[in-house]
Amino acid sequence: MAEVKPAEISAILKQQLSGFEAGSSLDEVGTVLTVGDGIVRAYGLANAQYGELVEFEGGAEGIVLNLEEDNVGIVLLGVSTGVKEGSTVKRTERIASVKVGEGIVGRVVDTLGNPIDGKGPISGDTYEMPLERKAPGVIYREPVTEPLQTGIKAIDAMIPVGRGQRELVIGDRQTGKTTVCIDTILNQKEFYDAGEPVYCIYVAVGQKASTVANIAKTLEERGALAYTTIVAANASDPAAMQVYAPMTGASIGEYFRDTGRPALIIYDDLSKQAVAYREVSLLLRRPPGREAYPGDVFYLHSRLLERSAKVINDDNIAKEMNDLPEVLKPLVKGGGSLTALPIIETQAGDVSAYIPTNVISITDGQIFLDGDLFNSGVRPAINVGISVSRVGGNAQIKSMKKVSGTLKLDQAQFRELEAFAKFGSDLDASTLNVINKGKRNVEILKQGQNDPFTVEDQIAIIYAGSKNLLKDVPVEKVKEFERDFIEFLNAKHRGVLDTLKSGKLTDEVTDTLTSVAKDLTGKFKN
Repeated sequence: MAEVKPAEISAILKQQLSGFEAGSSLDEVGTVLTVGDGIVRAYGLANAQYGELVEFEGGAEGIVLNLEEDNVGIVLLGVSTGVKEGSTVKRTERIASVKVGEGIVGRVVDTLGNPIDGKGPISGDTYEMPLERKAPGVIYREPVTEPLQTGIKAIDAMIPVGRGQRELVIGDRQTGKTTVCIDTILNQKEFYDAGEPVYCIYVAVGQKASTVANIAKTLEERGALAYTTIVAANASDPAAMQVYAPMTGASIGEYFRDTGRPALIIYDDLSKQAVAYREVSLLLRRPPGREAYPGDVFYLHSRLLERSAKVINDDNIAKEMNDLPEVLKPLVKGGGSLTALPIIETQAGDVSAYIPTNVISITDGQIFLDGDLFNSGVRPAINVGISVSRVGGNAQIKSMKKVSGTLKLDQAQFRELEAFAKFGSDLDASTLNVINKGKRNVEILKQGQNDPFTVEDQIAIIYAGSKNLLKDVPVEKVKEFERDFIEFLNAKHRGVLDTLKSGKLTDEVTDTLTSVAKDLTGKFKN
């Protein structure tokens, strides 16, 4: 039997004791009291903070949303399997965040930023961006002056959207709200090809998985997924995932905004987010308010939409921005922007319901899509009368501003007279003139799905319409005229279109447009 030497034992003990630290680490651990409907009540987390991420013993995560005297209310992120009465839950001492980097572009992710497109993990460096974050303060912002081209004639001419603006897209179901937003994403391909990409984020809340798959397929086929990220919280996902999905999208958008680049985010749609938030709030036993929504549903949307901004074009000031994540500070640049196109679904055209009025008051204007117009074949079905952009002409290039100046007024006047004309047949010449011009302009503003127009093509055809150069073209042949007119200009007068694109509308340009239009109208006369 080997002899045990006391000196060796004491040496081993000394060595082990030298690595001993007297300070003990106390993980604050609680116990689950009840679990059900995606809500957990736990006791023992006395120091838990509102919005803090907590971890359950099975690996599931949750967010603390209710702090009560003897327990905390936790909303589960993901499935509740493995979480049962009596199981332990511990604090993480950090708030919910998502990993964002250049590799997230072109991917489909869930609310927690995990890829769900089967293309493997997100590549490259990633940075932790908090889901909830304060919006930039007043001194870090700049007025909206740069246009965000949607490629939709009716919007770019009459309800322009600028970079950093929040423009609401509102209408009944099946009126083309998503189509307007997807077309806007497709139109950014022109800037991506030119090496100045506008990074797009499409947030799908509470939609069918098949719908999201179709949108991803459309974007991929058109080459638009190269600059787009899709955040999906499908109808089958828990309510908490649907509530936080728009915030995940905003965090991804803020990464591009704070690194000095333009980004566009589409929330499709915030009505479903509000419904999910109502569900979570009622399950947490918070008192219901109007339409059973909780009292802070306005704050839910205002704090989300205020995160869209045009950041000041000064790197030194931008670096001082409030609430910047530490990991992002070395990358911060000024001049970035995050433009938001939130979607709200109305019931039977009722824009005065609770959620629609809330979001209208938060945003910088709204595009109202009308079911009656849609059914009568006017697509996009934009109701010009009650659609408005509170940024207006500041978000247009000079040439577009000049040609479309009176278009909105003309169309509103036409709609008024059109209704009046139904009652009487003997109209004077000037009224007939307004009606005939209006009918042709309605045709000009019609546009097919996934068919965005470049800004120069838009200006050229709107100039022809607003100057009444199509008065001899039959209404049913206006689309044919438009196609020939734009094809001819692109083939024979590319220089004129380039001048329009640069924002100039010279006499030489207008003379060319007028003569080309007049030459073409001869071909279409009855």
